[in-house]
Amino acid sequence: MIPLFRHFNTRLAFSCDLIALSTFNYGFDNQGFSTTQAMDAFTKQFGTYVKAHNTYVLPPWWLSLFNSLIYVGFAAGVIIGGVVSSRFGRKTCVFAMSIYTLITATIIITSKTPAQILAARVLNYVYIGMELSVCPVFQSEIVPVPIRGLMVGSYQLSLVVGGLVINCVCRGTENIHGNAAWRIPFGLFYIVPSIVAVGIWCVPESPRWLLLHDRHEEARQNLYLLRKSTKSDEEIDEEFAAMSLAILEQPEPGQFKDIWTGSNLKRTIILLLVNFFQQATGQAFVSSYGVIFIKSLNTVNAFDMAVINAGVNIFSLLLCLLLVDEIGRRPFLSAGTLIQAAALFAMAGLGASSTLTDSIKIGIVAVISVSAFGFSIAWGPVTYIVTTELMSVRLRDVTSRVAFLVGFIYGAIAVCGLVFVLLCIPECKGKSLEQIDLLFEQGVPLRKFKHYHDDIQPEALVFALSQSEKAQMCSMKECEDVHT
Repeated sequence: MIPLFRHFNTRLAFSCDLIALSTFNYGFDNQGFSTTQAMDAFTKQFGTYVKAHNTYVLPPWWLSLFNSLIYVGFAAGVIIGGVVSSRFGRKTCVFAMSIYTLITATIIITSKTPAQILAARVLNYVYIGMELSVCPVFQSEIVPVPIRGLMVGSYQLSLVVGGLVINCVCRGTENIHGNAAWRIPFGLFYIVPSIVAVGIWCVPESPRWLLLHDRHEEARQNLYLLRKSTKSDEEIDEEFAAMSLAILEQPEPGQFKDIWTGSNLKRTIILLLVNFFQQATGQAFVSSYGVIFIKSLNTVNAFDMAVINAGVNIFSLLLCLLLVDEIGRRPFLSAGTLIQAAALFAMAGLGASSTLTDSIKIGIVAVISVSAFGFSIAWGPVTYIVTTELMSVRLRDVTSRVAFLVGFIYGAIAVCGLVFVLLCIPECKGKSLEQIDLLFEQGVPLRKFKHYHDDIQPEALVFALSQSEKAQMCSMKECEDVHT
C-alpha cells in the first residue's frame, strides 16, 4: 500500500477524493430506492390498497417502470455529460451535475404520488449518467500510470460505500411510522453534491483536456500541481511531452463515425462487450430487487442483509483495487466471473428444489452474497478501468458515451417488455381454462379479458363449447368422407 500512496501529493489526493465522493450519490440512489421499496411507509404512500389482504402493495408493472425507465434518464445524462465535459471541461460538468441533482433531490423528497416519484427518479438518473460520463475519465486523466487502476476503480468503491451508508440509515428508519422513514435516507442526496459543487473549483482541470483545446501553458501548470513533490521537474516535463506528442499525432477532434473505423473499431467492440457483461451477469437484479427478493423469502432480515452485502462488496473492492495495478486486469475478471457463475448456478439449483425449506432459502441468500463478492472483484470496478484505458485520446469523450450507453439498451429492452405485457398479455386471473378458450374463440381483445369475468355465464360457456366441438367433429367427418 505504501508504494501506491507515494504517487499522491496533497492536490492530487484531494482531487481524486472529491471526484470519488461525487459517486456516493450513485450509491445513494441505487441502494436507497432498492431498500425503501421494501419499507411499509413507502409502499403505503406509493402503492395500491388490496382490500382482500388488507394491505398496500407496489404493483409489479409499476415496479418494472420504476426500475427500467431510469435508463432513459441515464442515457440522456451520458449524452449531456459527454457534450458538456468535452466542450466546457471536466470541472464544469461536475459542477453542473452537482447543482442539477439538488433540484432532483427536492422533487424526490416532496413526492406524493407514484407518477411524481417515478419522474423524480428518472430525472435523478440524468445526474447518474452525467457522473458516469465524466468521473472515471477525469480520474484517469489526472493520475499517474501506477495508480490508475486504483483510482478509476474507486468509482465502484464509492458507489458501494454510498450504498452501505444509505442502507445503514434505512436500517435505522425502517420502523418509523410515516413518510419520514423513506424521506430521511433521501435527505442524504443533498449532502454530497453541495460539498462537490464548492470543492470542485479547487481541483485542477484535466491537463489532457486543456491540451486538446490548445491551452498548453495552463495544462503544464496543472500537471505540475498534480505531480510536484512526487516527481522531479524533469520527470514532469517528460510526462507532459509524452501527452503533447500523443495529441499532436491526432490533432483533429474525434467524431462519432471514427469509433467504427480502423483500429478504433476493435476498441469500441471490446468496450461495448465489457460494459455488456458488467450488466448481464446478474448484478442488476440484486441491486434493483435484492432487498425485496430477500424479504419475500421470509427468513433473514432483508435490511440486515443489505448492510452485510454492502460490507462484502467493500471488502472485495478494496482487495481488487489494492492489487489490480500489481496483478493485472485479466486475472481479476477471470476469477470474479468464475465465482459469479458458480454462485448463480448454485442459486438456480437450490431454487429448483420441490420444497423450499428455510435452510434452502438461507442458502439462496448466502449465494447472493457470494455472487456479489465475485462481481465486486471483477466486472464492478475493472469495467471502468478497462473502459477508460482503451479509449483513443481524441475519441475519449465520444467512445465513453457509446460504451456506457449499454445500460440504456437494457432499459429499452425492459420498456419493450413492459409494452408487450400491457398490450399482449391477457389477464386470466379467476378464469377457468374453458372460459379462457371461449374468450379466444370469440375474438375478445386481449386487453379486455379482465372485464369479461362476469359476462360469461355457465350456460353460454357450455353452449359455445358444444357448438365449437360440433364444428370440429363435422370438419373431421368431412375429411373422413373425402378419404373414403
